[in-house]
Amino acid sequence: MKPNQEQLTKSAIQLLQQLIAIPSFSSEEDKTGDAIQKWLSDFGVETQRQFNNIYAFNKHFDENKPTLLLNSHHDTVKPNSAYTKDPFHPHIEDGKLYGLGSNDAGGCLVSLLATFVHFYEEKNLNHNIIMAATAEEESAGEKSLRGLLPELPKIDVAVVGEPTLLDLAIAEKGLIVFDAVVEGTPSHAAHPNNNNSIYNTIEVLNWFKNCSFEKESEALGKVKLTVTQINAGNQHNVVPAKVDLVVDVRVNDCYSNQEIAAILDKEAPCKMTPRSLRLNSSAIDPNHDLVKSGIALGRKTYGSPTLSDQAALSCQSVKLGPGDSTRSHSANEFIYVKEIEEGIDLYFKILSGFLIPQ
Repeated sequence: MKPNQEQLTKSAIQLLQQLIAIPSFSSEEDKTGDAIQKWLSDFGVETQRQFNNIYAFNKHFDENKPTLLLNSHHDTVKPNSAYTKDPFHPHIEDGKLYGLGSNDAGGCLVSLLATFVHFYEEKNLNHNIIMAATAEEESAGEKSLRGLLPELPKIDVAVVGEPTLLDLAIAEKGLIVFDAVVEGTPSHAAHPNNNNSIYNTIEVLNWFKNCSFEKESEALGKVKLTVTQINAGNQHNVVPAKVDLVVDVRVNDCYSNQEIAAILDKEAPCKMTPRSLRLNSSAIDPNHDLVKSGIALGRKTYGSPTLSDQAALSCQSVKLGPGDSTRSHSANEFIYVKEIEEGIDLYFKILSGFLIPQ
């Protein structure tokens, strides 16, 4: 017998408590992977596994239909030193479920798993559904969603579960981290030097501070460039040959990462080397039926400045889930139980409006 919403919600919250109690740092998620597989199997779902990525297809998968991906991650960062509660002791106080990974992104994950089970045996959906509970999101590892995608059929649209206060992030900024080098002439500090690399850096920093990219996104605003690290010298009496900078660039959906790298390579007053160009911005057409289904239920849309597994996807995608991203990676992380209940209800309703022919 198909479980009802109340049963699925109760079971999902119990699963989240189980997951919190199991350490699952990036690349060490094998035990949470086991728990997720067992939970799905207990509901009659046939699962597959690639490394610590657990995935499943809806029962009536039809290759002639487009495919919707439901995705969230089950790895966590390590708890920070400010924790006063045991990060691996799931417990509920005043309606809050405490524990590492509860908010980022356990609440989203179990809500999507419950949603997948709800639709698993449905016939005549207008999209197939793939559920992917993935690993290594926090470390952007090779055995994450990025590594799983080549094993999956073509994905046409995706819902990525991250805490958004249940509003729809219809765009997400991409990320490029650059290593920049400002060069000069090394010398003894006692001698004249008109090519001091540290002094040269003043002009370079001002250039970065005033750097602006022409195209502005309606959802994501402007590209944001920030110098986040600086390092030079190791002796008080030696002018260093170079100053190393790290530059963080958050890219809107008007540019590809390759375009941003090409612009900076041409115009920046110092040498800049991107560490990776793979974390591109993401977006979905505001008029997509999935978005319209959410708006019809009173949800707001916005552009997200934070990065997620959306960066691995080449299809249109929306980021949506219970919880608040400001709690992510914080001490004594928590999610309200009510948020999970509301998240499951919203996922059910949004996807019903999108998947079931009216």
